[in-house]
Amino acid sequence: MRAVTVLSMTVLASAGIGHAVLTGLDEGIGRVDPFQDMKDRPSGGHGMNVLLVGTDGRDSITEKERRRYRLGGAPCHCTDTIMIVHLSEDRERATVVSLPRDTYTEVPTPVPPGSTPGPGPATHPLRLNAAYAEGGPNLTVRTIEKMTHLKIDHYLEVDFISFMKTVDALGGVRICTAQPLKDPYTGLNLSPGTHVLGGGQALQYVRSRHVDGASDLGRMQRQQKFLAALIDRATSSGMLLNPLKFREVTRAALGSVRADPGFGTDQLLDLGRVMHDFSPGSSEFTTVPIGQMTYQVKGLGSTVKWDDAKARALFAALRDDRPLTPPGSPRKKGPAAVQVDVDPRDIRVQVENGTTVSGLARRMDDQLAATGFRTTHQPVDATEQAARHTVILYDPRWDRSAKALAVALPGSELRPAPGQGPALKVIAGADFTQVQPVRPTPPPAVPGPGPTVVTGDEVVCP
Repeated sequence: MRAVTVLSMTVLASAGIGHAVLTGLDEGIGRVDPFQDMKDRPSGGHGMNVLLVGTDGRDSITEKERRRYRLGGAPCHCTDTIMIVHLSEDRERATVVSLPRDTYTEVPTPVPPGSTPGPGPATHPLRLNAAYAEGGPNLTVRTIEKMTHLKIDHYLEVDFISFMKTVDALGGVRICTAQPLKDPYTGLNLSPGTHVLGGGQALQYVRSRHVDGASDLGRMQRQQKFLAALIDRATSSGMLLNPLKFREVTRAALGSVRADPGFGTDQLLDLGRVMHDFSPGSSEFTTVPIGQMTYQVKGLGSTVKWDDAKARALFAALRDDRPLTPPGSPRKKGPAAVQVDVDPRDIRVQVENGTTVSGLARRMDDQLAATGFRTTHQPVDATEQAARHTVILYDPRWDRSAKALAVALPGSELRPAPGQGPALKVIAGADFTQVQPVRPTPPPAVPGPGPTVVTGDEVVCP
């Protein structure tokens, strides 16, 4: 996933950043040929498939950085993150599919040089991320092509240090969360609200697995959310229209990258030109459908097993260059909905007008109801009508509901009112403009009629 930073840089190449600026940058890219001696590969479909892997790379991190960002332990020399990015043939859409690193797979049993295959099994079971440790990028690509029947066109690999430097060069990435995120293993500690994450915190965010009960599935959702936010930062920031700044960020992104020999400056520029209008809204994010989250394998323990039928349908759509969202699906108008951890339909709200502005409380009541809150539909005037700021009065026993309502009313003040009961009271102040749409956080489990798909503009901060 972290290697997608490279693609984000190409988005900006179309803004007048010419070949001269990038000349020599690809000389710093490490080269690896993951396609060497590969036979019986899948036939190419439409569009471009890029395999993006993030390696732990902690052996390239300083001891100070290891302690600060909880990067202890020996490097596993495996793929910490695995994603397939499909760029449509017209370059107007990108689809990102996350592959769980604990995916159950089978790989050829290695035969020592100069010897002949023995009587043992031709293949042996493995977790997908261990294919890198056993056979490097070549075995990783071969295994993924065999499982997906997709031809991989390009391979990009990035480690921790490049990821952190790139985020820092961009000036940080803005992330929103409706609930506390705390992971004692990575050191992540975010309060509800909006945060601009620097490189180190961003690494903690995309690595954390212990902030909820969703483990790797929850982590992949956060990685997708971060990727959408990173794309949004790169494409909406005017600072990268400066060729020198662009070169600085690109150097950070490419500093620890390994790529196949066919991916270089010309490919960066070509992608930049055709992706001129690329945005979070033109990207789709999903995870390969899961059949069993705890598939027990002798000698391996618990692994993740795909839902074969649904996975085949997903990858067939990529081969045919079809979007995963249903054709004709209406695009959202106005600001994207922000996820909250309490369903608005379970939150009762009484609105009061704390100003002399006629109809202000009615407008707030209508907008809250439209986004799902159980309003009384009977707004009233507050006792005092000189409120400059919107205030939410809540019983501390219903603090999670109050925090969800506060997300919908940006800038509002939370004020405890012990004994008030489950209904929340909002005193609309002069600072109220409009309600921020919210939606409940979806459950982490993927099983269902098909993969859960979100577009980038559904997960970035409003």
